[in-house]
Amino acid sequence: MTQSRQSPDHISIAAPDIGTEETERVVDVLESGQLAEGSEVEAFQSEFADQSGATHAVATSNGTTALHAALEAVGVGDGDTVVTTPFSFVASANAIRLAGAEPTFADVDPETYTLDPDEVVERIRAEAGGVDAILAVHLYGLPADVDALEAVADDHDVPLVVDAAQAHGARYDGNPVGTHGDVACFSFYPTKNMTTGEGGMITTDDQDIARNAARFVNHGRDRAGYEHVDVGHNFRLTDIAAAIGRTQLEKLPEYNEARRRNAAMLDELLADTNLVTPTEPNGRRHVYHQYTVRCGNRDEVSSALEANAIDTGVYYPIPIHEQPAFDHVDCDAPVAETVADQVLSLPVHPGLSDRDLERVSRVLSEEVTVAHV
Repeated sequence: MTQSRQSPDHISIAAPDIGTEETERVVDVLESGQLAEGSEVEAFQSEFADQSGATHAVATSNGTTALHAALEAVGVGDGDTVVTTPFSFVASANAIRLAGAEPTFADVDPETYTLDPDEVVERIRAEAGGVDAILAVHLYGLPADVDALEAVADDHDVPLVVDAAQAHGARYDGNPVGTHGDVACFSFYPTKNMTTGEGGMITTDDQDIARNAARFVNHGRDRAGYEHVDVGHNFRLTDIAAAIGRTQLEKLPEYNEARRRNAAMLDELLADTNLVTPTEPNGRRHVYHQYTVRCGNRDEVSSALEANAIDTGVYYPIPIHEQPAFDHVDCDAPVAETVADQVLSLPVHPGLSDRDLERVSRVLSEEVTVAHV
C-alpha cells in the first residue's frame, strides 16, 4: 500500500469510523468490570447471526482464528487436503496449515478473481487421494460463485468453508453470504466494512459445527463447566470488542450503501479510461471492501496517485503459492499470477466525498496514461 504524507487534502485507502456510540458502549463495559467474554459477546453473536441470516454465530479473536476454528469444526485435521484459492490474503492458507492440513490451489475466475468452480473440479481430480474440504474466499466484497461451489462440494461429499472476511453484508441471489456453505467466517479488522478493532465471527446453520467451533475457541471446554472434552485454543472475543462490534453492526447497512454509491460513481468517472473496473455478476451484491481495478502499468498509475496525496493498495501482489511459506505446493494458476501483477485498489470507503472521487478520476484521466491489460 502506498501512503502519502498526511495533509488536509490527503485521501486515505481506509478510514475506520469510530464514533461516540462505540466509545459510550466501551465505557459501559469498562465500568461493568466484565472485560472478557460475557453478555456483550453473547448479544453480538445473536445480532450478527440475525443480520447474516444464519442460525448460529460464534465470536472469535480475529478472522484467522475464525477460519482455523471453522476448519477444525468441520473435521479438517492432520493429513487432510483442502482446495482453496491462491489469490487471497495468506490467512486462508495459513488456517489450513494451522489445522494440520495442506492447501492445494485452484485457479481463479479472470473477471471476479474468486475461486473458479471448474478449476476446483480439476484440482480435485488431480489429487490422488481427493480432497477433504473446499475453502472459498469472497474477495474484495464480492461473493464467489457459491451455488457452483456448493454443487462441487456436494458431488465430492466434502464441506465448503467460506471466507467472508471482506464481505459483511454482501448477498448472493438475495441471501446473505453468512448462509452459504457449511460454515462462513468474517473478520473485524479495522479496515473491514465494520470493525471491532480485532475480531472474527463464524456463522453456520449446523448446530454440531457451531458447538464444535464454540468449544475449540474456548480451550475445548464445554460451556457448562471445567470439562475439557477436546484440545482447543483461547480464541475468544472480549466484551470490549463486542461492544464496538454491536454498534458497528447497526451502522453496517449505511456503510455498505455508501461504499456501493462511491463504487458506482467511480465506475462512471473511470468509464473512459483503460482501467478494468470491478464486475458485479447478476445475482451478486458487491459491498466493495475494496474497489479494485486492473491496468498494465500499475506502478506508474499508483505513483501518479501518490504524488497527488491519494493512497492506493495492492491486494495481493504475490499469489499464495509463490510465498516462501507455500513454495513447496505445486500449483498451476496463470490467471491468479496475471491479476496479481495488475490489480490496484482505489479509495472507496464511506468517508469519501464526491470531490475526493472526482479528484481520483482526474488524476487517472489527465495525469497518467493507463495501459491496457
